[in-house]
Amino acid sequence: MFVGGGSAAALLAGSTRGFAQKKYDDGASDTEIRIGNTNPYSGPASAYAAIGKTIDTYFKSVNEAGGINGRKVKFITLDDGYSPPKTVEMVRQMVEQDKIFALFQSLGTPCNTAIHKYMNTKKVPQLFIATGASKWGDPKHFPWTMGFQPDYHTEAAIYAKHALATVKDARIAVLSQNDDYGRDYVGGLKEGLGKDVGRIVKSVTFEATDPTVDSQIIQLKDSDANVFMNFAGPKAAAQGIRKAADLGWKPAHYLNNVSVSVAAVMKPAGYENAQGIITASYLMDATDKQWAAHEDMKAWNAWMDHWMPGANKGDANHVYGYAVSFLMTETLKRCGGELTRANLMKQAAGFQKFRVPMLLPGITVNTSPTDFYPIQAVQLQRFKGETWELFGEIMHAESS
Repeated sequence: MFVGGGSAAALLAGSTRGFAQKKYDDGASDTEIRIGNTNPYSGPASAYAAIGKTIDTYFKSVNEAGGINGRKVKFITLDDGYSPPKTVEMVRQMVEQDKIFALFQSLGTPCNTAIHKYMNTKKVPQLFIATGASKWGDPKHFPWTMGFQPDYHTEAAIYAKHALATVKDARIAVLSQNDDYGRDYVGGLKEGLGKDVGRIVKSVTFEATDPTVDSQIIQLKDSDANVFMNFAGPKAAAQGIRKAADLGWKPAHYLNNVSVSVAAVMKPAGYENAQGIITASYLMDATDKQWAAHEDMKAWNAWMDHWMPGANKGDANHVYGYAVSFLMTETLKRCGGELTRANLMKQAAGFQKFRVPMLLPGITVNTSPTDFYPIQAVQLQRFKGETWELFGEIMHAESS
């Protein structure tokens, strides 16, 4: 619906200079933009609670500074405990009762899978979601869903190629979560290995609700593998690192990017047990001293000191939450007075070489109406001492 006066020509033009017409869908008005979110503040994936808390705080800081084009963000974030049935229930409530404008950064592959068709049927944006499953980049079939981080499939393919190039007679053991998140990594690994897929000597899975992965790590160690692909969320990843060390198993160890937090994973696993672990990164790590004088890091530190003074800066989830909130804020700004869901997706699909604070130098956000993968580049890093150390060149999806 158009709000305000203006000539017929201006109404037809929609947003001619000087006669910009305001247009709103549910959840947007002259004063407010309602954004929904689900996050596991409790349950097996509660290490990710830091993301939801950071986003909530970021929008509070945006509101204090005057909002987005004069509108305040009302951020509704609910605890789904990483349980897909709860996600479905909560998202239906937000869409049908709370009348949110968009869902932003809902976390988890299984949780987002459960609402994928619903969001697209309702034509409500499921935007910059917190999962790297490759299926979020399918604008032809799901035009209302877009991911944020590099996709798991490409990441795993990069690990496969690195292991083949650096480990003599590679024999690969795989730990993965028994859902679409884990299967995406395993699929990427197999594709990256190509004709060498037979080098996988053992592959075991676990459920997100399993108390430990100790028995799985014992099986992997007993397979005589010399490469360990650790495709697990923070809690299980840390357990896997510690158990491998307890068993005296010292393979070349690759850890998926979703579990790189020094505070939430590496420290609980024991720094001494994590030495030499390799992962792919696209964000600056606050524990890496090389970024101390970088303008992005100085701004982030100042923001954290003011807005989240009690938070652990060693938790990479705070960096992640800050970066994706910046991108969402920019996307909403670009909508101007046309706060329709279709325009939000149009703006999200219109970034070219856009620099988001805290992304590694050389990595930018790029999207188009046919490309819903905002970040398609990573750099490998190795754990050394009590922090990550980058090495090699920036690798793009097409070069994996």
